[in-house]
Amino acid sequence: MSDGSNSDPPYLLHPTHTTFPDPRLALTEPDGLLAVGGDLSRKRLLSAYQQGIFPWFSDDQPILWWSPDPRCVIYPPLLNVSRSMRKVLRKSEYRITFDSAFKEVMRACAAPRSDQQGTWITEEMFQAYSELHRQGDAHSVECWYQDELVGGLYGIAIGQVFFGESMFSRRSNASKAAFITLVEQLIEWGYQLIDCQLQSEHLESLGAQAIPRTIFLEQLNIHCQAAPNNQAWRAHR
Repeated sequence: MSDGSNSDPPYLLHPTHTTFPDPRLALTEPDGLLAVGGDLSRKRLLSAYQQGIFPWFSDDQPILWWSPDPRCVIYPPLLNVSRSMRKVLRKSEYRITFDSAFKEVMRACAAPRSDQQGTWITEEMFQAYSELHRQGDAHSVECWYQDELVGGLYGIAIGQVFFGESMFSRRSNASKAAFITLVEQLIEWGYQLIDCQLQSEHLESLGAQAIPRTIFLEQLNIHCQAAPNNQAWRAHR
């Protein structure tokens, strides 16, 4: 199923043909590396996400495509909101918006962090996802404190699945407030699955769980083809 010439992973993608090898062929380590190359066109990106594949690479690397096993997901009704976070939300000191500052959120997610060297949100990624946002495929959630952007996240929406990409926080619990508000809204819109890609303690505290890639792919086949509520995202654009 590969459109490259090599027979073992990672597969070399054709520069313009947008097909992918079967994600079940991805390397077990590290983190499910599947393929190298291709481009970040809208057609290829949307095809990748629907097959459980996403790009993740640095400036000094070619485009790398991944499909981890197991996969970290959140089922919206199983969101875990701690007592402390409920108190934070009840205070209403944060204002949450949708799709009002996509580029600013993405730039903030790309900013250097103390626990990371460099960023995987390259300029090429920024331009590609900004175009997805313009086309209505990518969305952002913003957390504001006294008119200052202090947290947020962005991701891709396909059918009844939201594929989370990255989040940032400049103030205590800001990204959590944005994420919890998003999940509550996704439930109202009829979303069935949130892809978190790789596990972390932060996501696990919110109710994320690891499931086998085979199960994840089966669920994508169902939920990416189903439409959410027809009001999804519209009121916020």
